[in-house]
Amino acid sequence: MGLAVIFGVEHPVPAALIFVSAAAGAILRRDVAHLSANVFLQPFCAALVAGVIGGLAVRYQLSSSLRLVAVSPCMVLVPGPHVLNGALDLINGRIHLGAARLIYAGLVIVAISTGLLLGLALLGVSLPVDQAGRAVPLWQDVIAAGVAIAAYSVFFATPPNMLLWPMTVGMLAHALRWVAITVLGFGAAIGTLLACLVVGLILTPVARRRHMPFAAIGFASVVSMLPGVLLFRMASGLVQIAGGAQTSLELISATIADGMSALISILAMSLGLITPKLVIDDLSERATQVKS
Repeated sequence: MGLAVIFGVEHPVPAALIFVSAAAGAILRRDVAHLSANVFLQPFCAALVAGVIGGLAVRYQLSSSLRLVAVSPCMVLVPGPHVLNGALDLINGRIHLGAARLIYAGLVIVAISTGLLLGLALLGVSLPVDQAGRAVPLWQDVIAAGVAIAAYSVFFATPPNMLLWPMTVGMLAHALRWVAITVLGFGAAIGTLLACLVVGLILTPVARRRHMPFAAIGFASVVSMLPGVLLFRMASGLVQIAGGAQTSLELISATIADGMSALISILAMSLGLITPKLVIDDLSERATQVKS
């Protein structure tokens, strides 16, 4: 629901449906885990539930053209920490490990997209490719980001004593991103890069001093900036292009734009979080060597 607020949900009924859909998907994931050890089946089933409920919401005119009832429960399923750890591994020269993590994250995203689009297709609904989120006030954006960060941290079993850092820093970063985009006129990628740089600068020394996993608290702080919606829209566009029934230049260009925007945003997040960590870690190691 917090992610839906950030993207511009306006009415309580869609918000309530998002809550029910995400809760049903979480319960189903836990049940599926007892029946199968397949790591891709759980997000697929949760996304399928979200797609079906989202399709019903569209059919009964309870969802806007943004399809937030369908996509919001799926955004939290995206394995962001694996993307961040994979990027860290590649930069540090651990090619095989980094590639394996990124491939795993990519396959999970494919499973989520497949479940979401299948659930929508069962009810004859498609996901628009070129719909943008609505602008929201700063206070609403920051509070919703804090809620989403807390929920994501709990979702990935973060200990309660670690919740305060990603929530506080994440809300600060989201406010900075909002100002960079809305007030200063920067693009989404630049705003995301600046926000993630701040997160990396603050949380890297905190993670070192308090012995907390940087990937966990770092990504949780910026989870609300992950372009999961763009990835799902790109997948929907590819499916529509493959169908060939209504392929147009606008559809092709919108699909490419969604994919490139998602890729640039992910790169901006990775660079913003990783660069301060690499610099601070290197300076700390040199300081330790000098003392010894």
